[in-house]
Amino acid sequence: MQYGMIIDLERCVGCHACTIACKAEWEVPVEFARNWVYRMGPEMVDGEMASTYYPGLCNHCTDPVCVPECPADPVEVTFKDAKTGKTKTMEVAATWKDPFDGTVQIDKSRCLGCGACADACPYNARYVNPDLVDDVSEDGKADKCTYCKPRVEAGGIPACVQTCIAGARIFGDLDDPNSEVSKYVKKGAKGIEPDGGELGPNSRYYGKKKDMSLLFRTHTPELADLGSARRRAMLASLAKPAIKTIRNLGLIGAVGSILMNENNTSEDKE
Repeated sequence: MQYGMIIDLERCVGCHACTIACKAEWEVPVEFARNWVYRMGPEMVDGEMASTYYPGLCNHCTDPVCVPECPADPVEVTFKDAKTGKTKTMEVAATWKDPFDGTVQIDKSRCLGCGACADACPYNARYVNPDLVDDVSEDGKADKCTYCKPRVEAGGIPACVQTCIAGARIFGDLDDPNSEVSKYVKKGAKGIEPDGGELGPNSRYYGKKKDMSLLFRTHTPELADLGSARRRAMLASLAKPAIKTIRNLGLIGAVGSILMNENNTSEDKE
């Protein structure tokens, strides 16, 4: 199984109901977003007037570049297929690709808040939520669209899909040839691959040729430079032993501040 989402650009009216539903469902801070809607055009594309929207979100990539950048210590986790009951045990860091439904998820209890995964994502679909603090990270935790995994596991659909007034969002199993999302793929729906990479985005778009051309021309990102992500991951890894040692001494805030200062210094030099 590979869950995916189709955005039908011919139906989207740019009302932002999806973004508001997401913020309400997941208590996303005002300055951040798990999903977004950008207006494009009107402008000329191949001699035709094009105007559409870019409703973006995490692509739950087939080969997610964010996952291997997480510096959290791997732990053994047993995953269970909600439909078949089958299990699979594997070692994962604080972010991983689910072996049964194909979604990319985050364990916030183990996230270090370093932002390495956010730096690695070429779609800017991840951010560090400063409201999510604990004794592991006082700077927050990585957050992003999860395809509303708890809702889906309970038999529901993602909040953005349920709220879309135009039915422009379609969610389902891309591996099921009879699913609505698979039918859209057969009609030509496709994901936005970054320049320089093939990540296999599973959030995909369908629309008129001119509108699709406008979307891909204006919002195809470059594959992220992993240098910044790996510096953050390295700093977080170096800090982990110290954090474990002094956590009970009440100095965790000082270590977090030092780590953030180091990160900011590295960015200033770039």
